[in-house]
This record gives sequence, C-alpha cells and structure tokens, in this order.
Amino acid sequence: MSSEGGTKAIVAALAANVGIAIAKLVGFVVTGSTSMLAEAVHSLADSGNQLLLLRGGRAGRREADAEHPFGYGRERYFYAFVVALVLFSLGSLFALYEGVEKVRHPHALTDAPVAIGILLVSIVLEGFSFRTGIREASPHRGSQSWWSYIRRAKAPELPVVLLEDSAALLGLVVALFGVLMALVTGDAVWDGIGSVVIGVLLGAVAITLAIEMKSLLIGEAAAPASIRAVKEALVDGVTVLRVIHLRTMHLGPDELLIAAKIELAHDLDVAGVAAAIDAAEVRVRAAEPLARVMYLEPDLYRAALAG
Repeated sequence: MSSEGGTKAIVAALAANVGIAIAKLVGFVVTGSTSMLAEAVHSLADSGNQLLLLRGGRAGRREADAEHPFGYGRERYFYAFVVALVLFSLGSLFALYEGVEKVRHPHALTDAPVAIGILLVSIVLEGFSFRTGIREASPHRGSQSWWSYIRRAKAPELPVVLLEDSAALLGLVVALFGVLMALVTGDAVWDGIGSVVIGVLLGAVAITLAIEMKSLLIGEAAAPASIRAVKEALVDGVTVLRVIHLRTMHLGPDELLIAAKIELAHDLDVAGVAAAIDAAEVRVRAAEPLARVMYLEPDLYRAALAG
C-alpha cells in the first residue's frame, strides 16, 4: 500500500470527523439526545484515532538502528492496535453506558428537527470520507472481496479507516432511526436503544480490528502469491537447485524478512557459493520488492528438513 494513499484517506477521515464531532456536540446540547452524544464521542474518538494512525505512519518510517536492527515498521501495527482499544473504550463502552442509562431513565428530546438535520449533514460528510477510503483502497484490493482485503492487508491504515467509516455511517443511520422513532412515538426509550445498538456496533468493529492487528504484531507470513514468487526466483536450475524450506515474515507493511535453506550445485567452491547466493538475492528482490532483509543458507536436501 502506498503511504500517500493511506495518508490521503486518513486526512479526509480526520477532517470529516472533526467537523462531525463539533456538529454532534452542538446537537446534543440543543436536543439532549443520547444517541447524538454517543455519536459525538464516537467522532471524537475517531478523530484521535486518525491522529494515532498518522503518528504510527511517521514512526514506522524511521531507519533501523542498533536497538531495533530490523527497523520500526511494526509501529504502524502498534498504533492501529491502540486505535482498536480507543474505539472500544471511548466509543463502544461509553455508548453502551449512555444507552442503558437512557433506557432506564428516559427523558424527552427537545428540538428533534435540529438533531435530524445534524445527523443528515453528518451522513453526507462521513460518506465523503468513506468514498475517499474506498477510492484509495480499490487499487490495492484487486479482485478480493472487501472483507478479504481487510483481513489480508498488511498495511493497517486503509482497513482501519474503512472499518471506522463504515461503522460511523451505520451508527449515524441508527442514531437517526432512534431520534425519528422517539419523535414519532413520543417515547425517548428509542433514543437509548439507538445508543445501545451503536455501542454494540462499535464494539464489534473494535474487536475485529484488535484481532487483525494482534496477528500482524505477532508476525504474519507473506501472501501466498509472494511466497510462490520468492520460491520461483530463488531456483535458477543451474547454481540453485532447490528450495529446501522457506520462512517469511512481515517486519512492517513495506518490509519482508526472507529466510531459506537452499540446495546449491554440489561442485561450487566457496566463491561460487557466495556468487550463487548473491545472484539469488538479486532475483528475489526483483520478483518481490518488499524482500528487504534476506538470509539464505546453503544445505543438502533431506526430506526431513524440507517444508
């Protein structure tokens, strides 16, 4: 994923969420709508989350040093994991608490048309942010479904923005429904129910994000297509005869660790072994540009070691 595309989507989401949060807070003060308050806190949390993603992108670009010889690429995963925690604590738990309180102790809304107008404007702004995320992510998604793209993407920024924006749009629709039902029926419990549904929705998104970022933090292998490309590039049939086994791991979204045992031609001397390994590294990096760190070990093929 290009950092430019991810940054553009994050900035669009940040601008939309700041404006939406201010509008929702004003709407809550005017109307007393609990759904509106839950959505305002959600937008404030999302604004903070976009700042965290920008911070993670910047931190992840630092050069490797003696303390972190493999670089700082996983900082992007760490900050995305923090986003999941913020979304759950400030978004989901707050919305659930406010919703339950409103269901238990409902009070009538005031100036409901103001709330409806603010929610409609918010839907438009959030839709703009979501459209930007979709546009930036589409070239990287390829033929995958959107769910598959979110599950398999190694760069966290666009999947996080897409999940946040989709949850925000659904939350706004739920909040609008709650306010309308409260207005039509005269029963403010509907507003509280809307807040509870928003809390459940945000919780589901936060848990999904946490699971995906945990997997990336632990260390995921390269995509199957990348692994196939690396194996094919390693073997030239002349000096490199076979890949005995291969291990890959993402050190960050844009950096891949390659470790492999390879069988070389048996008549090579020490200089020939070094030249064969150097040539294999060149071929691999041409086939998979993310292969920045590579360790190739010559060995004899034994079935027990293959894999």
